[in-house]
Amino acid sequence: MIFELWKQIKRKEISPIYLLYGTESFLINETKQLLADTALDKEDMEFNLSNFDLADTPIEVALEDAETLPFMGEKKLLFLHNPHFLTAEKTKEKVEHNLSRLEAYLKEPAPYSIVVFVAPYEKLDERKKITKELKKKAAIFEAKKLTEPDLKKWIHARADYNGVTFDPDALELLLALAGTNLFMLTSEIDKMALYVGQGHVIDSRTVEDLVARSLEQNIFTLVDKIVNRRMEDALRIYYDLLKLNEEPIKILAVITNQIRLIYQVKELANRGYGQKQIASHLKVHPFRVKLAAGQAQKFRDEELINIIKQLADADYKMKTGAMNKELLIELILLKLNPN
Repeated sequence: MIFELWKQIKRKEISPIYLLYGTESFLINETKQLLADTALDKEDMEFNLSNFDLADTPIEVALEDAETLPFMGEKKLLFLHNPHFLTAEKTKEKVEHNLSRLEAYLKEPAPYSIVVFVAPYEKLDERKKITKELKKKAAIFEAKKLTEPDLKKWIHARADYNGVTFDPDALELLLALAGTNLFMLTSEIDKMALYVGQGHVIDSRTVEDLVARSLEQNIFTLVDKIVNRRMEDALRIYYDLLKLNEEPIKILAVITNQIRLIYQVKELANRGYGQKQIASHLKVHPFRVKLAAGQAQKFRDEELINIIKQLADADYKMKTGAMNKELLIELILLKLNPN
């Protein structure tokens, strides 16, 4: 859906009304930028691009602007943020909206205006008349977490935008190291594209050399080294984190979260859940579940339970000052090595 909408916009098949909703803010912002770049000339943006926050501006004010002819150029673009009247959430509204005015506009939108409703909500209230009417008339984009196949499509699209391509192994390594945050992935892809140059291929070596690891991804790699019995590499990562002034208590917390995720994935898989179901149940990205499932195969259930107990004990000792923090984690890491 996301790629089809973007293709339509790039072909300048522009709808007079859009509804962008969901909690993946990067995708919403990227769609907004694409609309602005495609629908308006640069010199027209100052006069014909408007933003309204419907949390404190009545809808009729925004629609009056939409019905006013462009000052210069052929089109106007209006972003209407926070249309809370589309949700079931109860809030203390600062303003009252004349929704009958909106219903009338939806029946006959101004031909020279593009009105974009930006609703950063996980769900809309499908029972409401105004929601039904808007969904009938608008081009709709739901900005939700990308599935693994769509995430890979998006990475290829971003690489293509920069004039480069990805080696398949390099793409997998990028996800393992940088995670699934689209803001971070964009930064890393753009950086690597600049490094290799247009027309070239980003390979695993480039990813290994250039991609910045988050603490969470460093911990994932650390745990992965442990389960593959490469303790020397695991300890090296730990010492590097200390050199980067990462707090031992924070390192311990992230290790605990990763081990807990591995246990939860293993337990749910044992109950017959598929990886998509597990991701939905735990509210984590499917790619993280896939990686954790691979690690879970290296542990027995009782080993994971024992490790979680040891981590809880280490957390207590660390917070009570019963033992040197750096040494405490080092000992824990040595104990994590599966038999």
